[in-house]
Amino acid sequence: MRIVHAIDCRTTPWKNGGGATTEIAVEPPGASFDDFDWRISMARVASDGPFSKFAGIDRTLAVITGHGLALTIGDATALVLDGDSDPIRFAGDVPTSARLLGGEIVDLNVMTRRGRFEHRLRRIREPVACDFADHRTAVVVAPSGDVSLTSPQGTALLARGDAAILSRADDTPCRIAPANEATECYLVLLRESRQAGRT
Repeated sequence: MRIVHAIDCRTTPWKNGGGATTEIAVEPPGASFDDFDWRISMARVASDGPFSKFAGIDRTLAVITGHGLALTIGDATALVLDGDSDPIRFAGDVPTSARLLGGEIVDLNVMTRRGRFEHRLRRIREPVACDFADHRTAVVVAPSGDVSLTSPQGTALLARGDAAILSRADDTPCRIAPANEATECYLVLLRESRQAGRT
């Protein structure tokens, strides 16, 4: 289990000034937008506008704080995404834009490079066992309050904004427990794509 403390995460403003992004974890470490296998980040969205285009990337988005947004993906009807909605999956190379429904929001964004990695994103609101299934890596993100993790390595406490990177080999079984009913966290499951290495 590797803990990622919020204070160590780098936040950078968007070029268009419409928000800022905080990188939580990326593989391989130090990878740029052009060569990551997977990336997990939080973004502060302060204005309406188009999303950046990411060719060959699959994305999942969840709203953490704020009144939400209306997300238009390609030619489809806009979808409302707020703190009670299930995370939304979409292709990063499809034109996508967002309209804020009531001021600034913060979202959680998971991206994997198509053909190399796959992911799932799940919101956790009560104590659960971390079911890796056939996924190799799990990342627990605690954006709203304390979360405890209990694994064969011991118990770790995530404070607000922290994250933990777990491996199926070392951290099974693992129990995820938000501090109270008002605290929620997110579980990201990652695995190499079944297409990886095929010719």
